[in-house]
Amino acid sequence: MLVGNAMAEDTIKIGVTGPFTGGSSSMGVSMRDGVRLATKEINEAGGIFGRKIQLIERDDEAQNARGVAIAQELVNNEKIVADVGFINTGVALAAQRIYQDAKIPVFNNVATGTIITKQFDKEPNNYIFRNAARDEIQAPMIVKEAIEKRGFKKVAILADSTNYGELGKADLIKALAAKGITPVAVEKFNIKDVDMTSQLLKAKEAGAEVILTYAIGPELAQIANGMAKLGWKKPMIGSWTLSMANFIDTAGKNGEGARMPQTFIQEGNTQKRKTFIDSYLKNFKPKNGRIDSPVSAAQGYDSVYLLAAAIKQAGSTDGEKIRDALENLNTKVDGIVTVYDKPFSKTDHESVTDNIPVMGEVKNGRVVYAYQEDADKGADIRLKKKK
Repeated sequence: MLVGNAMAEDTIKIGVTGPFTGGSSSMGVSMRDGVRLATKEINEAGGIFGRKIQLIERDDEAQNARGVAIAQELVNNEKIVADVGFINTGVALAAQRIYQDAKIPVFNNVATGTIITKQFDKEPNNYIFRNAARDEIQAPMIVKEAIEKRGFKKVAILADSTNYGELGKADLIKALAAKGITPVAVEKFNIKDVDMTSQLLKAKEAGAEVILTYAIGPELAQIANGMAKLGWKKPMIGSWTLSMANFIDTAGKNGEGARMPQTFIQEGNTQKRKTFIDSYLKNFKPKNGRIDSPVSAAQGYDSVYLLAAAIKQAGSTDGEKIRDALENLNTKVDGIVTVYDKPFSKTDHESVTDNIPVMGEVKNGRVVYAYQEDADKGADIRLKKKK
């Protein structure tokens, strides 16, 4: 029987926070729709102990202050039992304290800043979980692709000035140092900047052979288009956000060949993934049959099933009991990214290890496997490494 604060309610309220408008919306809307799809499936199957999940959706506009205000509203007024979302690292770091203090579990199902799940490590209990590939995993993958697989020696880094860009840049520099490489240029820019000429000229003059990026779609497209204007085309290898629709569409042919780590590529190589893709396309009808941000959609979808499994195990919507269940999940959750088998523990709130992501590549307006060997093994479920 379900006990706790849901007893007084007909539904189980779960917050869904992310940028549903603006430059980050490719990620936010795809995540939200993945969450909606999982919720629809669970509710149609009878809900959780007979209670339906009710999503309380809020657009944080990728603004830190708005993220904090939404967290306060969801905790104090809506009385949510958990929150899923957080797309932007800065918003997560600004707003998570509200949930932590209220003992309400949070799933970062897209935000990747390495520090996110460790923000409250020194406190007795940590309510922050993640099912995305953190930057500490992505940065070494990016560097390996550039240095080992492609043989580049002169590397330029272009990153935005947000927490996401700054923290990701630091992880890139650390990963490069481990290979004995110092970047020849490190340049930054602001969100909504539309001219990257200055930064690109500095990279060009320094002899850069490849551009490593940490930013989001609109500005990444300005980098690709800026290189084309200069007649100086160099490969782009960056964080997973190079897969965003507003990069691919705005950059057009200039974005072809960009590579990035991906936990999920829109390919129905298992029955579970095929069903998910078909259902997503049927329900939300994205243009050209392409999910704007497949990674965000898949991770959003999985986060709801992980949370539902924890609530069922806890037999409660009490935050402390849900947190404890997440740290000790005794049933496997068959997700889109992976099969989650004891994905979390008291000291490890990350469900993705470095063996799970593959390298994706922009090709003909969508993201595909960069390497045939990964495509050939696409149906093999990559499971979390056990410590």
